[in-house]
Amino acid sequence: MTGPTLADALTAAEGVEGWLSDDQAGRLWERAAALRPGDRIVEIGSYRGRSAIVLATAAPEGVEIVAIDPHAGNDRGPREIRGSGAAGEADHRAFVENLRRAGVSERVRHVRRPSQDALDAVEGDVALLYVDAAHRYGPARADLERWGARVAPAGTMLVHDAFSSVGVTLALARLLFRSPEWRYAGRSRSLAEYRREPLRGRERRRNLVRQLAQLPWFARNLGIKAALTMRLRRVARALGSSTWPY
Repeated sequence: MTGPTLADALTAAEGVEGWLSDDQAGRLWERAAALRPGDRIVEIGSYRGRSAIVLATAAPEGVEIVAIDPHAGNDRGPREIRGSGAAGEADHRAFVENLRRAGVSERVRHVRRPSQDALDAVEGDVALLYVDAAHRYGPARADLERWGARVAPAGTMLVHDAFSSVGVTLALARLLFRSPEWRYAGRSRSLAEYRREPLRGRERRRNLVRQLAQLPWFARNLGIKAALTMRLRRVARALGSSTWPY
């Protein structure tokens, strides 16, 4: 008897607002489905539940899933750094309802706190960490540094808006580009994957080069965002997209 498939997860998440493309959902699915009972997933930044539904549908029984989001109305999406409590409450209600409708409410433990206030809400190592929270440099760096330290050896950290958001990319450059313990494993659009494993000598230099090779794509994304902000849609299309890149 086979379990749920990626197609099942995409169907369950259909119509749920969020910035997670199907190929990004596929990467989440593969990493979550490969876990074992007793492992733990932590998601930082849930919004209305799209990624949480994918993770909960993919993860085998016995895998703990923790979704951390204060639903305070801030950092809700592109150009929505500051929001309102009413917007946050609407997001929270939608999150709860979307998980219920997808049939995964019992699988996800929601911690309604800012990520840096939630470190004590999770005990033990994390096998899979998914970071899609505040994209400013300070908060992004804090999430990667403090929560990244909780990832077990051979564990995985997935970072959304890598090589797309300035703050997130600067945090990656500061903490991971030259890191001796985080191997860059590729990306699906802006969803970058890192694996916690030791790197030495040439491996470490090759790892740096692979990440630096993403910077032209990063520059392209910044150009698209600037063009869309200035309502220059023809320019954005010429650069490769008429919608906000993620």
